[in-house]
Amino acid sequence: MRSKSLLSILTTVLLFAIAMPVMAQDDQPKREGTEWIDAFMPNTNDAALPRILLIGNSITRGYYPEVVKLMAGKAYVARLATSKSICDPALNKEIALIMSYYKFDIVHFNNGLHGFDYTEDEYKKAFPGFVKAIRKGASHAKLIWASTTPMHTRADAKILDPKTDRVKERNKIALDYISTQKDIKVDDLWALVIDRPEYYQGGDGTHPIPAGFTALAQKVAAELTALLAEK
Repeated sequence: MRSKSLLSILTTVLLFAIAMPVMAQDDQPKREGTEWIDAFMPNTNDAALPRILLIGNSITRGYYPEVVKLMAGKAYVARLATSKSICDPALNKEIALIMSYYKFDIVHFNNGLHGFDYTEDEYKKAFPGFVKAIRKGASHAKLIWASTTPMHTRADAKILDPKTDRVKERNKIALDYISTQKDIKVDDLWALVIDRPEYYQGGDGTHPIPAGFTALAQKVAAELTALLAEK
């Protein structure tokens, strides 16, 4: 009996050990073939002006330089541009790392063009945690959420990429949650460019051409300036 009992235990342990890698694999984040993070923090030794952090992706990285110019003399503007989806736990770790360096007075944030292997239901479930991570890292900062910009076909910017329907749904999910957070402002970048295909014509369809990035930067800078003026 003892030998049978021992055999049963060993068999159970062996089956569990075999199952473990499968379970771990299922729990792995659904990442893209190449993931990246691009953080930039100017004026690291200065303290005369408020400090702003822009969180986003390559769109944010694209309009960032012009925002810095437009906010000169008003604030120091840093960026955290990343390919991580809000459904990936690594994003919150990246946010915590960057926010550990400085106290930010304003955080302008967006996330919606990455992580298309996740469903919109998963996006909805993850969004509150994304906002919570920002609040935790910058508990006294003013927050402003930016809607995600549309995607166009490369051949003709007048034709929207099918993924734009998913972007639109993610914007709705995010806005529904943001609407419950009375202290978070909205920067509607989607509305700014959705009817302006000329901002994308000749590009890759997802990233605006220089004129489009300039328009986005001006909108972001205007929203940040207004927020700075609030007491």
